[in-house]
Amino acid sequence: MSVQTRSIQRVSDIRFPRFEDVVRDLARFRYALRIFLRFSETAARECGVTPQQHQLMLGVAGFSGRGSATITELAEFLQERHHSVVGLVGRAVRRGLVRTTQDRDDRRVVIVSLTATGRRLLTRLSALHGREVGRMRALMDASEIGNSPSFRQTTRRSKTARPVTPNSIH
Repeated sequence: MSVQTRSIQRVSDIRFPRFEDVVRDLARFRYALRIFLRFSETAARECGVTPQQHQLMLGVAGFSGRGSATITELAEFLQERHHSVVGLVGRAVRRGLVRTTQDRDDRRVVIVSLTATGRRLLTRLSALHGREVGRMRALMDASEIGNSPSFRQTTRRSKTARPVTPNSIH
């Protein structure tokens, strides 16, 4: 029986991009993210909901692929604790944005879905965000964020190489 060996790329063999190039790309990318997030927060408030309620509605409608989501799924989507999402859902129910039902098979599971009001608001916000994503894509392409040699070098891997982790650099 032959043992198949893999070629493992050593950290010392990897050509790392210049520090300045990586930091510049990361700073520009972070700046673009912050511009988008600021736009999103402002758009939500102008439509009469909090940014958190907008994110909740987006998670309800799109995260699971079912058009509804459980509290656990929403906690994952929002990267929040379960009890925090329960409170957010309760406030959204009182605003008429979402409704809750109990799962038929497991009554401990709460399923959240959009109301007609929530769907109308999310439709409007999604159209605004779609246009902004297009604008941001053009901005990122123009500044070549993610297209610079430093980004391509750090993201290119051979099929046999182990991923480089922060601990493997030292």
